[in-house]
Amino acid sequence: MPIAFHPTSVPVRIDDDKCIAHKGCTVCVDVCPLDVLAIDLSKGKAYMKFDECWYCMPCEKDCPTGAVTVDIPYLLR
Repeated sequence: MPIAFHPTSVPVRIDDDKCIAHKGCTVCVDVCPLDVLAIDLSKGKAYMKFDECWYCMPCEKDCPTGAVTVDIPYLLR
């Protein structure tokens, strides 16, 4: 699986201001069927570790604070 080197180039974006992973929330990581999301323990925030996404969107729908946004490519909408 390719590693995501630039946060702006990945389809799943996490709003650091809304993310509450530092409080123990791991919902987006838990619901992702591909395990592409992870928690950065040093920052206490979620991020997209691998640039591989099915655009299934449970991470966005289940996030309790609305911190997750999935950018679906135009041709897949």
